[in-house]
Amino acid sequence: MNKVAIITGGSRGIGEAMTLKLGEMGFNVVINYRSESSKKLSDELSEKLAKNYGVESIIVKADVSKYADCQKLVKASVDKFGSKINVLVNNAGITNNSNFIDLTEEAYTNVINVNLMSFLHMCHLALPYMVDLEEGSSIINTSSIGGLMGVANQGDYCAAKAGVIGLTRALALEYASRKVKVNAIAPGMIMTDMLRGVNQEELKALAGTIPMGYIGDVSDISGCMEYIINASYLTGQVISPNGGVIMP
Repeated sequence: MNKVAIITGGSRGIGEAMTLKLGEMGFNVVINYRSESSKKLSDELSEKLAKNYGVESIIVKADVSKYADCQKLVKASVDKFGSKINVLVNNAGITNNSNFIDLTEEAYTNVINVNLMSFLHMCHLALPYMVDLEEGSSIINTSSIGGLMGVANQGDYCAAKAGVIGLTRALALEYASRKVKVNAIAPGMIMTDMLRGVNQEELKALAGTIPMGYIGDVSDISGCMEYIINASYLTGQVISPNGGVIMP
């Protein structure tokens, strides 16, 4: 079956796990990356997808905070795989992790552009290739528990991730009748390279604040994505794998 998925920010961390899961599910994958440091990771992912799952993939360098780059990304998918997109995973994200007073306008605008505006751009451009497909289609937006609760030194990030949830619910209502499901994942604390680099005693203390007692794995998020894609009666929902930190 010629199933096609686009994932933004798909080369590392949670995005890497999602990309590999999409391949395992039989999707041909369009992998987006932005920085040159992610180019090698994207190439390696593409090789893994072919070797392990026998699917095709292309890698596309694009700054998804820019509409023109999103156009390039969607065009690359259509040119390679045809005029349908079965799954769009909006996953690109950055954070400043700074006291809001100390942030520059450029810094917090960049967070909003990457973490929210890119989601609008990609949905706007991909939806024409997703509506009214016989098999249906699915948009998965990566939000955060920061979009469900306040987090100190994350004002711009929380604002963007809350916006992602609003976008998810609105598009779910608008496109349910056209066979497009739109859902969001709001991860809690997940073990990525960033956390592996911190003081391990601090990490242990952090894990102790989570009711389940441990920090989640990227597979918890990719597994959630798989469930959402396969769940035929699920739209407009926010699923938050967070170990019980919050219970929305």
